[in-house]
Amino acid sequence: MPQLRISNEEYMRRRNTLFSRLADRDVDALVLFGPNNVSYLTAFGFIPTERPMAAVITPDSAAVLVPQLEKEHAEEFALVERVDTYPEYPDVRHPMEFMKDLLVDLGLENSTIGVDSEGYGQIYGYRGPRIPDLLPDAKLVNILDDIEYMQMINSEEELNLIRESCRWGNLAHTYLQEYCEVGVSETEISMRASFEATRAMIRTLGSEYRPLVFGNSTAMAGFRGQVGKASAMPHSMTSGVKLQAGDVLVTGANASVWGYGSELERTMIMGEPTDRQATLFNHMLEAQTLALNMLKPGRPCSDVDNAVREYFRDQRIEHMWRHHTGHAKSTLIHEAPFLDVGDDRLMEVGMVFTVEPGVYVPDFAGFRHSDTVAVTEDGFEWLTYYPRDLESMTIPI
Repeated sequence: MPQLRISNEEYMRRRNTLFSRLADRDVDALVLFGPNNVSYLTAFGFIPTERPMAAVITPDSAAVLVPQLEKEHAEEFALVERVDTYPEYPDVRHPMEFMKDLLVDLGLENSTIGVDSEGYGQIYGYRGPRIPDLLPDAKLVNILDDIEYMQMINSEEELNLIRESCRWGNLAHTYLQEYCEVGVSETEISMRASFEATRAMIRTLGSEYRPLVFGNSTAMAGFRGQVGKASAMPHSMTSGVKLQAGDVLVTGANASVWGYGSELERTMIMGEPTDRQATLFNHMLEAQTLALNMLKPGRPCSDVDNAVREYFRDQRIEHMWRHHTGHAKSTLIHEAPFLDVGDDRLMEVGMVFTVEPGVYVPDFAGFRHSDTVAVTEDGFEWLTYYPRDLESMTIPI
């Protein structure tokens, strides 16, 4: 049976590692509001709304503050010793007053507290006081960079979950390519492929499987509107357009496993490619291969993007460039560090990146593959493994 979750031992290691990193700042406790950060240290995945939620972690224990509607959810799944609740937001007594009660009860009113932010984000209409308003004598230390750095370096448990994600994203994309047909809408093809892959996934993995994220988070594949001329828009939106002969299709596939995901994108062509389509496809493929071969520990992330941009200039196609070469990937759609000329952070073993340089010609077509890879001691490991060559990406009609 494949690994389908992060072990409790790993969650404890994460907490210990974070407190060790903060030792020289004399941090007594952590208060985390970011959903990804709460989940990273407590295993509690939840749907962010206007109702604030937070984790409070000391070296010896952990607690969460949640609205009453999340009480049973947190008690069953959060790796904490204490679940505090409040009735509703905004209610007669503001939820952050209950946060103050929790912090005071833990004896933190005069302590040094590490925070990812000073309060809950202003989302879905939420407004409220911040920790400095509640505990004016507490000293706050921003630890967002520390926790984000830890999230950049994936353990073997995390890599295994990403590998499992790639497995099912690969299946979803296989169905997507199989179901591509002239006259059928992108929405119908996407829904059919995602359903078939998800059904196979849950039947294979069984009741232990949990995506741990909100939304369409099992196996999925689609086009996101990048069909025909709209493929030249890197972040297009689904429109329900029907596939036609000669269309260039830019696809995407993913699956969530315990909150960890992957990114598989391919450029496919409906029917025999024209010379122009083949030339631009091969430029894209050459740029991606160049970027992949630049990956190794100790090299600045900026070197990868610089090499790709130099290739675009050398080939006199820099006007077809639209975005940087890639980004880190684990539990969020996009994460730092970035394969970008402005990011000089050094790559490290365990970092996972998407590698996805693109070539875009407005009113004609766009060309982009994206693969998810892990940095290793001697270079990189392919995590996604779908065919990349033009022949394999040509759909007979």
